[in-house]
Amino acid sequence: MYQPADPAAVSPAAFIFTGPPPRLDPLRSAINALYVADETRCVEALLTQVKLDTAARQRIHERAAGLVRAVRINRGDKGGIEAFLHQYDLSSQEGMVLMCLAEALLRIPDAETTDKLIRDKIVNGDWAEHLGASSSLFVNASTWGLMLTGKIIQLDQGVEKNLSNYMARLVARLGEPVIRTAFRQAMRIMGHQFVMGRSIAEALKRARDNEQRAYRHSYDMLGEAALTAKDAQRYFEAYTHAIDAIGNTVERGTSVFAAPSISVKLSALHPRCEFAQQQRVMHELVPRLRALAESARKYGMGLTVDAEEAERLDITLDVIEAVYRSPSLDGWEGFGLAVQAYQKRAIRVIDWLIALAASGKRRIPVRLVKGAYWDSEIKRSQERGLESYPVFTRKPSTDVSYLACARKLLVARDVLYPMFATHNAHTLMSILEMSAGDHGFEFQRLHGMGEELYSEVVGKDKLALNCRVYAPVGSHEDLLPYLVRRLLENGANTSFVNRIIDDNVPVEAIVADPLAEVDALTLKPHPRIPLPKDIYGEDRHNSSGMNLFDAAALAKLAAEMQTAMQREWRAAPVVGGKVLSGKAKPSLNPADNRQTVGMIYEADAEAIRRAVDIAVPAQPSWDATPAVKRAE
Repeated sequence: MYQPADPAAVSPAAFIFTGPPPRLDPLRSAINALYVADETRCVEALLTQVKLDTAARQRIHERAAGLVRAVRINRGDKGGIEAFLHQYDLSSQEGMVLMCLAEALLRIPDAETTDKLIRDKIVNGDWAEHLGASSSLFVNASTWGLMLTGKIIQLDQGVEKNLSNYMARLVARLGEPVIRTAFRQAMRIMGHQFVMGRSIAEALKRARDNEQRAYRHSYDMLGEAALTAKDAQRYFEAYTHAIDAIGNTVERGTSVFAAPSISVKLSALHPRCEFAQQQRVMHELVPRLRALAESARKYGMGLTVDAEEAERLDITLDVIEAVYRSPSLDGWEGFGLAVQAYQKRAIRVIDWLIALAASGKRRIPVRLVKGAYWDSEIKRSQERGLESYPVFTRKPSTDVSYLACARKLLVARDVLYPMFATHNAHTLMSILEMSAGDHGFEFQRLHGMGEELYSEVVGKDKLALNCRVYAPVGSHEDLLPYLVRRLLENGANTSFVNRIIDDNVPVEAIVADPLAEVDALTLKPHPRIPLPKDIYGEDRHNSSGMNLFDAAALAKLAAEMQTAMQREWRAAPVVGGKVLSGKAKPSLNPADNRQTVGMIYEADAEAIRRAVDIAVPAQPSWDATPAVKRAE
């Protein structure tokens, strides 16, 4: 990483390299080079990494299609979150209402504003369209929970046909507070599907249920980034308590890869987990993460660092390496991290991890995910006027990236332990094809999602695959941010979890080969997602920004600033085209008043008189000159 040097010694703009050992430096540079690289070239390079012949692709297609058919036949009326997402996908008015309400509730602090939002949104929804449209008890219960008390209420047919008017009358009669309570009840119903338990004890108890025994678990203590040191301490204590609770359930002799594990977020452990605070993060966050890792090691369980926004990747790798190289963790193969395939840098991150694990002589578990922050990554890049996006703009391109990273992980199983997080039948079968029958890895799914898919492959009487459930733990208040992210990620009508239960979507469409899709799209970025500089159209370019989270970009900027600081800057009055002298006054760097950046020569009375003598006669004629002429 690049970090500010001592301001007393050099300019605050100067940066020095204090990162990984020299052998790893080129790999970190290769990662940075792909931060906002050209998308077409990235996809072209990834296609060469997948290398699946025609026969292999045909086998994958046939097996994936068979898996989808089996899911549709055997799913019954269990419903669950997939059924809910199918009913309320983002293409429907009601789906948008739910997203709007759920997302808005994160920021609405008072009941009055919440009531106004409900009055505006809920009353106008065509809920009758969804009532009874699904055989899932969960869907119908959630639908009524959005309006009443969370219980199923039978209405006569006339009311069902005019439900919007009925809702308007209901709100008028009962008032928004009742509806507000009902909506939160619905969120709790949905939350039970997404969250393993309100506490780690409840989650562990639920994991012991018969339907869960075939799965491993990775517990995640819900909560967003810490905003204060107090928040970070609270999260640290929650993680510590959870590790103790989980660790006490680990049976003696269980492999660290088979044992339950915990997932942690770096942003929850430090309020300033960001690129610009590298020195502070390494000093304060690394010891906290190391302490958690040492505790996990004591119990023989795993600890995985979750992936977050693209801007945190560089500092995350710094922290990962520092903790991984800790002597107190020697011999323990439970310390891992998640890698997001939708980032252009993912394939190079895998290369770096292979080198790190080889140098440390112990395996690193790697959870490969597609990524859950796509919307915000696109918007942030546009706001900052970056050269391009850190993520792919087409889903098939992300799928290709995932397969390329998966192949690399499978080849490197001697130094990495692959963990493939996916709910996609084609991706699952692609990994099995590339693994050549050696199952030295595991799959992962989110709690509340993908049960039907994995029930067809997990178990001794099936394919005997290892699968871990990512199990969030937290209260209703902690649920909402996580829930919104999951719904945005999977609620679109193009989502696999949505389409797999929709009998109107052909199986062939669901298991489409991403390699073929990318070829058909000629590798180019999505035409409706212009580069950040072009978001306003042809008539106006967006302001051009600098990626202040890219070490290479900052190093170049620092060098240019250092060169500029060597120049003797001088500001003096200019009258009639001549530079005049005056009283000298030093100009100080506002960021460091110990530093003089130049000299200012203030105009004296004589200089001002000369300026007025020149300006007064010239002003009338200049004033009379047309604006166009003056502009020229």
